[in-house]
Order: sequence, then C-alpha cells, then structure tokens
Amino acid sequence: MSELHKFLFDGIPVRGMIVRLDDAWTDILARRQANESTGAWPQPVARLLGEMAAAGALMQSNIKFNGALIMQIFGEGPVKVAVAEVQPDLALRVTAKVVGEVDANARLTDMVNTGGGGRCAITLDPKDRRPGQQAYQGVVPLRGPEGERVDELSAVLEHYMRQSEQLDTRLVLAADEKVAAGLLIQRLPLDGEANRAGLKEGYDEEALMEDFNRIAILAASLKRDELLELDVDTILRRLFWEEKLLRFEPQTPRFACTCSRERVAGMIRGLGQPEADDILAERGEIDVACDFCGLHYRFDAVDAARIFKAPGDQPPVSSAVQ
Repeated sequence: MSELHKFLFDGIPVRGMIVRLDDAWTDILARRQANESTGAWPQPVARLLGEMAAAGALMQSNIKFNGALIMQIFGEGPVKVAVAEVQPDLALRVTAKVVGEVDANARLTDMVNTGGGGRCAITLDPKDRRPGQQAYQGVVPLRGPEGERVDELSAVLEHYMRQSEQLDTRLVLAADEKVAAGLLIQRLPLDGEANRAGLKEGYDEEALMEDFNRIAILAASLKRDELLELDVDTILRRLFWEEKLLRFEPQTPRFACTCSRERVAGMIRGLGQPEADDILAERGEIDVACDFCGLHYRFDAVDAARIFKAPGDQPPVSSAVQ
C-alpha cells in the first residue's frame, strides 16, 4: 500500500516526510499501458512522472490548503509538458504530452530543456474559489541555484522552495516501474511558538543552519536504489539513527482521476455548437479521452443537442466507456 510519513526532529526546527507510491503508481502505469491509443510512456518519461508524483504528494502534504497542487514541467524537446496533480486527500494523477522520440537514456535536459527555456510551474488551485479569486502560481526555470542547467527534478524543486517559500529544502526522488518515492527535509523558521517548542535556550539561526545542514547531508546520502527498495522504517533508521524523531500517523496516497462526463460536456459547450456540429458531421460522434486515466466520453447527436439546449443538464453517464 502506498504511504506517506511525516516526522519532526525533536528539539530542532527541521521537518521531514517520506513517501512510497507502489499500488498508486502501478495503477497509473497499468492504465496507461492498457490505453490502446497511447500505450506505455517511454521509460525516461515514466521515471520523470513518477518523481513528479512523489514530489507533488510531499509538497501537498506540506501545506494547509484546500485545493489541488498542480506541478507542470514544460519547454522544448520531445516532452512538451508533464503534469502531476495532487488533491488535499493525496489522490493523485499524472500525464505527459510526448511528441517525437525519447532516447532510452534521456535526462531532463534532453526531454524538456534542450534549448534552456524549460520551466517548472507549481499551481495551487483552490477547491472553492471566491469570486475573482485566482489560483496561485510560482514558476522557476529548469536550473539550479547558480543558474546552471540541471538534470535532476529534485534540484529544480529545491530551487523553487528557496525562491518561492524561502525554505531551505533537501529532496531525494526516484521512480521505476514498481515504485515512485521521495524524501523531503526542510528547515523551519525560528519564529512562532510552535517552532520554539523544545528548543534549547539561545538557539539561533546559526545553530539552526548547522543542524539543518547536518541532517540534509545525511538525507543526500540516500541512494536511489535504497529509496526504491527499502521500507520507510529501515530508511529512517539508517539515516537518522542518532536523532530522536517525532512521527505522525501515516497517510495513504492513491490514484484517482477528477474527470467526469459533466466536465467534458462543459468543454464541448465551450467549443460552441457550430464546431461540435462539424465534428458530429465528420465522425458521427464526439469522442473525448481523458489524458490522465484513459476513460472515453462519447457524445452522439442527441447528447450534443442536450448540451446546448439545456447547459445545466448532464448528459447520460452510460456513454462513458473505458
């Protein structure tokens, strides 16, 4: 079962979390494999999406926010865009638009950032938006803290957290065909009573940075294979055996898609009736497949007429097929 564990370092304003997506990740891969119109993602693309799913789950669980966290990687190269979306209950989904061949040994630069213009966008989309409220979005280039191009998603996201959240972060990510996993260590600010609890008298920013750097070095020693193969308790014991950890009840990430026939009907309504009629005349039906889960939503002429005659009505669910 997929699991996410959060923990604090006793007496030190540093927090951590570790996630292992196994059934959630294999469910996503199996659905993609079963999609006759697309087939499986190339291995490097699947690895990138797995790391994005793990990172998205870690970042979503790290904020108090009632809405979706959407991570997008986009730029030049055969992978035009890769998306991971995580809901507040850690329901997650991923997809990518791939145009052209992806080499078996392709890295982030090869897939997305061939010309140096690649970007990573993090969007926080509120579940219940107030009138006029906009989603928050932060965007950073696919570069490290010194402006250099990087081939690791973890370096890009560490740069994002420092720039957008002013929080020093160490992130380790890995994914294969069975597991997507991640470890996040983050320095907390000293202000606020909650963060002062348990701290020694005279504890200051210099002491905090020394402690964070020590723990971050331990986290960075975690090898990719260890992150994929070892269970959570073993990893935490091996890395932080000299530290006292305060652990919380684990959470359970899962795959879930938020697509629906009603949403697709709204998209068709947005196209306008003339364009919908043109598609019906050419193909006999409007067939829309969800990029995330592969579910097909099919609308015949009667369904389409109902969309434009009564925009508030949802067409019959019986026309949604795998």
